[in-house]
Amino acid sequence: MNKISVITDSNSGITQSEGERLGVRVLPMPFYINGELYYEDISLSQAQFYERLDDDADISTSQPSPGSVTDLWDEVLRTSDEIIHIPMSSGLSSSCESAEMLARDYNGRVRVVDNQRISITQRQSVLDALEMANAGLSADKIVEILMREKFESSIYITVDTLKYLKKGGRVTAAGAAIGTVLGIKPVLQIQGEKLDAFSKVRGMKTAKNVMLDAIASDLEKRFAGHEVHMAAAHTCSQDEAEAWREQIKARFPGYDIHMDPLSLSVSCHIGRGAVAIAVSRKVEF
Repeated sequence: MNKISVITDSNSGITQSEGERLGVRVLPMPFYINGELYYEDISLSQAQFYERLDDDADISTSQPSPGSVTDLWDEVLRTSDEIIHIPMSSGLSSSCESAEMLARDYNGRVRVVDNQRISITQRQSVLDALEMANAGLSADKIVEILMREKFESSIYITVDTLKYLKKGGRVTAAGAAIGTVLGIKPVLQIQGEKLDAFSKVRGMKTAKNVMLDAIASDLEKRFAGHEVHMAAAHTCSQDEAEAWREQIKARFPGYDIHMDPLSLSVSCHIGRGAVAIAVSRKVEF
């Protein structure tokens, strides 16, 4: 039986230490801060990132260099027969397309999975791939199942400030100013390739309830008759994050709610104080 290794990037929320524990290699995403290059969870911690964000530093995301990707693949292939590489959704980053191009030189030993996931749903795809590999499924079959499930997830997220959505061009300066005065909180969704608007409400309390209602609707309709994984993410304090987890558990008892800080590639576009909730259908194989 071929040995299959799973690789992802730090957009999945899987840290280097968690990757070691799981047996997954994690490619750190690069960032430029005031022109200086940093790598998530290597030379840039969550705390350092938010310090720079609060200082209004010029922060831009980038994609891993081709050499960093192929060096990692080459290292892993010394002890593995095949690689399943699960990057951030191609709808949100060009790193997936770049990896697909690089994989053409590996004669089928590297399979890049563009299943439109990010953050906690991307993390779940990694766990699913590991489970299937450990169960003895072939790399082809694992990729087939991950692609079959590509749209079988939902993420809803709300932000505490419109500042970073304005900087990214997702809301106008005038819209951000009016929204701030009125306490408008946008609820965004990812149910496919990119981040889309879902709702606009007044106040964080209402926004959280809108997200919980959206998940309840998904469970009742989209995922009716199926088991799901439920998870949450945040860019807020640990106390606020735990309060959000407890609110989710109260609404949806019986679920084991995994909680992660949002990856920095997302955080730099939404700022502090955001919370998110996600569901993904459990894979059947």
